Amino acid sequence: MDELKERIRRDGRNLGHGILKVDSFLTHQVDLLLMQRAGQELARQFTGVAATKVLTAEISGIAPAAFTALALGVPMIYARKVRPITMPAVVYEDTAPSHTKGTMVSLIVSPEFMTSSDRILIIDDFLATGQTIAALARIVKASGAALVGIGSCIEKSFEGGRALLHPLNVPIHSLAIIDRLDGPEVIFGDER
Repeated sequence: MDELKERIRRDGRNLGHGILKVDSFLTHQVDLLLMQRAGQELARQFTGVAATKVLTAEISGIAPAAFTALALGVPMIYARKVRPITMPAVVYEDTAPSHTKGTMVSLIVSPEFMTSSDRILIIDDFLATGQTIAALARIVKASGAALVGIGSCIEKSFEGGRALLHPLNVPIHSLAIIDRLDGPEVIFGDER
């Protein structure tokens, strides 16, 4: 998605250690028009998978996932990081390391909203190491639902996440694939 790549080039900042700061339009302040177009493009990529719900992780994945779900006409679920008292006693829960927080985070989904009859499309802001998406995929499996695809706005291919997720045997699409971060320069690869 050329518009997203241009925004990354203009406003993204390489903080070193593989961290790309995009908080002016994606991960803190959200450019809703850009995310709407990103969601429409992700929905277009996954039109044929017949998703019944879109799943993401709290909080930065919510904007692209919400617009993807809207474009597909299906509900969006986000995995909570802290369990509210309103959730039932039994939940689907897994953990994943957070690259930016330097800790393990919990991902929690209520069984009220994901059942064995669902076809789940995972959408997230980043595909980097793939650990968060892999944890979401394990939650989908625990629910008995079918995982039908994985999408991201930005993929950092040099962190190996796609290879980790490949055994899930579902389509994986990213809107902007970064091959490497070289000082202030972002080097993009081919779309996949």
